[in-house]
Amino acid sequence: MSKSKTYTVSFRRKREGKTDYSKRLSHLKSEKTRFVIRSSTNNLIIQAIDYSADGDKVITTIKSTDLKKYGWSYSTGNIPASYLTGLLFGNKVKEKIKEGIIDLGLKTITKGTRLPAAIKGIVDSGLKVNHNESIFPSEETISGKKIADFAKTLAADEEKYKKQFSKYLKNNQKPELMDEQFEKVKIKINGE
Repeated sequence: MSKSKTYTVSFRRKREGKTDYSKRLSHLKSEKTRFVIRSSTNNLIIQAIDYSADGDKVITTIKSTDLKKYGWSYSTGNIPASYLTGLLFGNKVKEKIKEGIIDLGLKTITKGTRLPAAIKGIVDSGLKVNHNESIFPSEETISGKKIADFAKTLAADEEKYKKQFSKYLKNNQKPELMDEQFEKVKIKINGE
């Protein structure tokens, strides 16, 4: 009679592509609070989570839609909103937690995108996290200045301008003023 298994069924969440257990184990071994960042097309969620034998305990949750309380009227799915969400999260959490580890789940980091922008926001709030400065977007990208400058150059061609920024214009927003609103919201977040 054979004593070896020919096939082992893996955990359900691994089969479904929802959890990388080896990465999760390395995060848990660090014994630091995990800063879990999850993104969708129009939203970003950042949570501070501590491990417990009874199940993970969520300490704080911040969504990019929370920026509307601070006066952000533009898209919550862009790089400036991601940075502001990370900054807001860091300012809310830094009274309780000083250090953590970034947990992106199954996502991978691409230089200059929304996830590194959120991490930069967390770092700028004063929290200590594992990061690499080279992945962060430029300051112009983070502040929305690139979008504002592009809108100003495109304003000469009204048809292209309306096509490119149709959602902004539909909501009575001027994309060329995004960098100004970014600074106002950043001041409000840091002023709390």
